[in-house]
Amino acid sequence: MPVIRKSLLQLIFSGAYMLRWNDKLRPVELLEIDKQAHKMLLACVLWHENSRDLPEDRHLALARDIIEGGLFDYFYRLIITDIKPPVFYKIKENPVHYRQLTEHVLARLEPVLAPLGDFWERMRAWHLSGDENGLDRRILTAAHLYASQWEFHLIKPLNGFDDEMDDIDLSFVERLDTFRDLRGMEAILTPNTALAKLANLCGQLRFQIRWTQAPRIPATSVLGHMFIVAAFAYFFSLAVDACTARANNNFFCGLFHDLPELLTRDIISPVKQSVASLPLIIKEYEEAELERRIFRPLREQGFGPLVERISYYLGLSVGSEFQECRREGGKIIKVDGFEALQRGCNRDALDPKDGQMLKICDWLAAFLEAHSSIRNGISSPHLQEAQARLKAKLCESPLECLHLGALLADFD
Repeated sequence: MPVIRKSLLQLIFSGAYMLRWNDKLRPVELLEIDKQAHKMLLACVLWHENSRDLPEDRHLALARDIIEGGLFDYFYRLIITDIKPPVFYKIKENPVHYRQLTEHVLARLEPVLAPLGDFWERMRAWHLSGDENGLDRRILTAAHLYASQWEFHLIKPLNGFDDEMDDIDLSFVERLDTFRDLRGMEAILTPNTALAKLANLCGQLRFQIRWTQAPRIPATSVLGHMFIVAAFAYFFSLAVDACTARANNNFFCGLFHDLPELLTRDIISPVKQSVASLPLIIKEYEEAELERRIFRPLREQGFGPLVERISYYLGLSVGSEFQECRREGGKIIKVDGFEALQRGCNRDALDPKDGQMLKICDWLAAFLEAHSSIRNGISSPHLQEAQARLKAKLCESPLECLHLGALLADFD
């Protein structure tokens, strides 16, 4: 069974330091962790649309392959960060050179990822073999290109003096055109459709910086935080031997869990808790705005099943994204805590989703944000207090199977 260690959490978090387009003039810092979140949000949408007619086992397997393929590519990217895309594509054209580079990357990653057992073996197989034209890889490539092009559109107006810009622009257009056969891709690439607006709104979450009262290094965004929580949730799912549906749901729930903050901004817990009725007011406003700006347009354009799926990840029918639940006979049913889900609902047929474990991943991501900044020499009483409070909450968790006490001891 996979072992979750400090080194894995830090590897996942390290994308918050990685600058993108750092040879171009940029209006804001563009970070790898944000791009990965945007990419995987789009990959989730494309998975949903392209797997509706598949048998249930293949539907779930495709989601797993997309999630893990996204993580495999992210870890690879963390090692080759300094290689510009044109140079990387040139290396990839030469099988010998590409294999040499890949072996180097895997050797660097092995000390951290090998304790994950089967996940590590699947990662090696993904990078050393596999069908480049499989549906999972095509969805990931399409999502990657869109998220990268979205960033490019931010920097293009500022780089008129750069003679590379026109070639980069044309390359994105030509490569994205080859994926228009994927269901949903045409709508994503067509301005003002509901899917295009959703893709654009997701991208904007990179502009919302968390912990706005406390300067931090790195200054993580809501978008990057969502990816970190999703990755943590997936690896903890593997650690508790979650069924495929549950592990997939936990990743996608982590990925979507702060989507409503696009509509309300990131409101810190002390402010939310300062007035007894404020959390309810915020939740009512979030749900109304989600319906008006995202869900209603999607339904009107024939994406009702996608709305239902995102609603399930957000826990709208059970009161919270952090409430355990399952589906049976078309109905969504609350489950009374982690143990009940683990013992009685850990089956693909029940489409289970964790709650408490996802909340722990949310706290753990926030703990790393505070701890990393303090370790980097940027601290404040607010950050010190937050780090201590989050650590205490995590150590008091009743989910003993996650071994959080031993994990957090490594951060002392």
